[in-house]
Amino acid sequence: MLPFLATIPSPDRGVWYLGPIPIRAYALFIITGIVIAIWWGERRFVARGGQPGTVTDVAVFAVPFGLVGGRLYHVATDWYKYFGEGRNPLDALKIWQGGLGIWGAVALGAVGAWIACRRRGVPLTALADAVAPGIVTAQAIGRLGNYFNQELYGAPTTLPWGLEIYQRVDPTTGLSDPLNGVAVSQTPEFVVHPTFLYELLWNLGVALLVVWADRRFRLGRGRAFALYVAGYTAGRFWIEMMRSDEATHVFGVRINVWVSALVFLGAVAYLLLVRGPREDLAALRAGSGENGDGTSTTPAGSGGAQATPDEQRNEGNKVEGTDDPTRSTSRGAP
Repeated sequence: MLPFLATIPSPDRGVWYLGPIPIRAYALFIITGIVIAIWWGERRFVARGGQPGTVTDVAVFAVPFGLVGGRLYHVATDWYKYFGEGRNPLDALKIWQGGLGIWGAVALGAVGAWIACRRRGVPLTALADAVAPGIVTAQAIGRLGNYFNQELYGAPTTLPWGLEIYQRVDPTTGLSDPLNGVAVSQTPEFVVHPTFLYELLWNLGVALLVVWADRRFRLGRGRAFALYVAGYTAGRFWIEMMRSDEATHVFGVRINVWVSALVFLGAVAYLLLVRGPREDLAALRAGSGENGDGTSTTPAGSGGAQATPDEQRNEGNKVEGTDDPTRSTSRGAP
């Protein structure tokens, strides 16, 4: 096999500068993933009978909540990187340097989505089912940012798909800077398991699984979302154990391995216990008095109240050509 086909080269950098403005690959892929998740979730939600624009409106709440939650989880589990002797606590705010925990992102993002769903009168479970494959696809896209950052990789390997890791330095100072620096050469310091790639491919497989199962079994009431969670955590469990980067350990095991196992069990329990037909979003919209364009179907001036029997008879008389409720509309009547 040719040498350049024997391993996967890393990018020589993960940051480019447009004048003084840094353009970070990590941020670009995160944004791209969010856009695709919203676009795909919107299409799926409308196909299930939902009102167009709902997913976008919910995302206005869910995305900021998710970003904050993801960062909080990362800082909480990797606190030693930001606090203590020789550390700068303000670095905890530098989200552009990487470090988002999916568990915190989903948990707090769900809180934001719940708030928005209540405002829109939409079941959170129905929306979660619609966006599930888009979310895991966004996670796959986000892993490309880890590739450019040369992070989230595993132990050294001689496999043909090993990932080359280069020495990066700050071009101004010449000091080592693995995250923001530029590679000094294309000669790798070492070759490792590309665990970011393993998770990327696994996540795309989970997205396909959710789409197939949703069509085959008409999943509803949050079961498509639970299938995504179960599928993702099953892969994250073994991939996490392959990673060699620094992490908090509990009883000698990376904390995210424990979290993956617990969340997987919860998702499977949800799949087994929750039953019922898929939510009828079209019926919910009709019941709330909304047309497809978001306007009300309730007649002007009615205030949403149901007509009384006398009002219904009056309307019937008007249809027959008279406003006089005392006149009969039956054939042959005087």
